[in-house]
Amino acid sequence: MPYSHNSLATRLIAAALIASTLLMLNGCAELQRSSEVKRLGAPIEGYNHLSSSAINRFSVNGSGGSNVGSSSGGGQTCCVVLPVTWQPGLTVVVEWEEDPDPFAYGDWPEKAFTDAWRERMDEHETHYTQHRVEVEVAPYEALGVVNVHFLPCNEIKVSAGTTRFGLASHPYNYPLNMEEPDQCPASPKD
Repeated sequence: MPYSHNSLATRLIAAALIASTLLMLNGCAELQRSSEVKRLGAPIEGYNHLSSSAINRFSVNGSGGSNVGSSSGGGQTCCVVLPVTWQPGLTVVVEWEEDPDPFAYGDWPEKAFTDAWRERMDEHETHYTQHRVEVEVAPYEALGVVNVHFLPCNEIKVSAGTTRFGLASHPYNYPLNMEEPDQCPASPKD
């Protein structure tokens, strides 16, 4: 069956439209790729500023997970992906488990790791608290170690620059032995 002139013209127009659409989509994809923020994995370090609680484990955007004893910090885990340079509105989700009485087992009469001791530990673990918060990341010029600071009243501060805790350039130099107040102020989310 021979092709008619109208059928051939319709097919050529359809092919041209498909080709131009594909070119436009490719151009949009290139534009999107060129405007994407460059990201890298950065090590995570925790600082527990509480003198009476321990952080059993924590994560940043689902990554990380080390424990941090009371009034201590350091020790890096790998890694959370963040922009190489800080972006306005940059936030992360920090999740953690807290032991409000990490020194209790030192006074238990049961011999460590016996059945009686494990039973007591199981009861002790029922007092652990789980937390989750989205928090802004302090501005930084270049991505470095991600520092998570655990403060009284479940307040969290996060920095991610090339400065280290204890240096004057670090945005959060709280003491490592802060006491939990008798009553925490109400958060705006309450």
